[in-house]
Order: sequence, then structure tokens, then C-alpha cells
Amino acid sequence: MTITKAVITAAHPRQRTLPLQTLVDRDGVTKSALQIVIEEAVSAGVDEIAVVVCPGDQQSYARAAGPEAGRLVFIEQKDPRGYGHALWCARSFTASEAFLHLISDHLYLSTDRQQRCAAQLVKMAVQEKCSVSAVQATREAQLPYFGTVGGNRVPRVNNLYEVEVVIEKPTPTQAEQSLMIPGLRAGNYLCLFGIHVLTPGVMTLLDELVTDASSTNIQLSDALNRLTARERYLAMEIGGQRYDIGVRYGLLMAQLALSLDGKDRDEILSQLVELLATRPQRA
Repeated sequence: MTITKAVITAAHPRQRTLPLQTLVDRDGVTKSALQIVIEEAVSAGVDEIAVVVCPGDQQSYARAAGPEAGRLVFIEQKDPRGYGHALWCARSFTASEAFLHLISDHLYLSTDRQQRCAAQLVKMAVQEKCSVSAVQATREAQLPYFGTVGGNRVPRVNNLYEVEVVIEKPTPTQAEQSLMIPGLRAGNYLCLFGIHVLTPGVMTLLDELVTDASSTNIQLSDALNRLTARERYLAMEIGGQRYDIGVRYGLLMAQLALSLDGKDRDEILSQLVELLATRPQRA
């Protein structure tokens, strides 16, 4: 299995401007969030990238992609029926190939200086020849924000799991009943990270959901849950962190993380110390 294509979803009506926000990357260069996500995909060996957008957003996204714009194909989600539907819109682009998928409102920071998060995942998927989703141990209080997987650890591999069930934004009761992972710290669950390597079978399942459902909220998690009964499907704990720029202070936290991992770390630390030292104490 080789991975040469990626799909980035960016069509959520309430989040369509997030990938256009600018940050200073680890190399000290100002970039859009979209460009940083594209570079994440390219680091994993991807040549072609489809970006699923709202109608009319192509030009602003092409500008935001900067020097990476030549790699992009834009696909419109004309009928907004959810995240899974947005990914399904790229089915002609992916055709019968496995592909890398990233969401556009998350930034990813690897703890491995030599290998970014997407590259870690692609390496594992190629090795195992199946769909693999990146996951991160996440506190129970964060379950309303993520799809969550349940399953069992692959023998003799610390960061790899055979997925048995996937639930979108589970309640604590659902999580306790179906999603507890042996060996994981109490109160933590494996939540989706926002990066996947997916086989063509996932597009087939999304096609079934789109065809069968009248729902306006088709989720990738539902297709992944069905995938567990048809193909081998793994989850991999990534060596890194995800930063959701769509939540409160999310853009700030992503910028701090990039800065503290980059060439200007010492300067940023000095400015933070100065800021804290000069702020008046609150009663």
C-alpha cells in the first residue's frame, strides 16, 4: 500500500475561516493554518491534495495555501450534510486508492523531531496494510468534542490498538460501557486525533450512509464503526499533540505550542516571563 493522495476537509459552515487564520510556524515564518496542515501532509510523502470547501471559497483557500497551492484540487460540498459527507465528496479524487485524511481546524505538533505526526501514521498504515486512525489519550471531560474508539492493544506493540467500536462524542456512560481500554490511565479514553489513513472501503461505507440516510449529519465515525466488521482497522497513539484552533483560546494555544517548539523559543519564553511579571495581581 502506498499513500500519494490526501484529503483535507474544510467545509464546515461555522469553521470555514479557521484555516485562513495566520500563525508563526516553528521556522519563524508567518503562514496560514491551512498551509501548515498542507505541509503536514506533504511531510508524509503525499503528492496530490484535495481540499473540500464551501462553494465560493476556492480563491481564498488557494491564496492561503501559499507556495503549496499548486498541489491542490478543490472540491465543493454543495449540500452540507456533515463531516462524513464532506469527505465522501472527494470519492472521485481518491478513486480506488488508500489516502491520508486531515481536518483543517487542527494543528499537529510531533514530539519526534525527525518525523511529523502524519508521517508516523502513514508509516504504520503502510506497514500494516490497513486503515489506521491516529488517537490520543484524552480526559473524560473532553469526550463531547471527539469521536472515541474502543478495542484492545495489539500484542507486543505499546501504541497500537485493534479497533472494535467507534462512537461519535460519547456520553461518559457510553464510554465506560464500551470504550474503556485496558492499561489506559483511569478516566482517559482514546479519542480521534484528526489524522487518518483510510482504505477505499471507507469511501464505500460513506457511500452507503449517504445513500441510505436522510440525515443532515453524516459522520465519519459511523463509517469507521462499520469498518470494524469488514476490515482490519487499527488506532495508533501518535507521538505528538493536536491543537483545535476552533475552540476558545485554541488559536492562542496552538501559537504558543508552535513557538515553544520552534527557533524563537527563548525569545517567546522571555516575553512570557516579562508579561507575567508586569501584570497586576488580581484580588
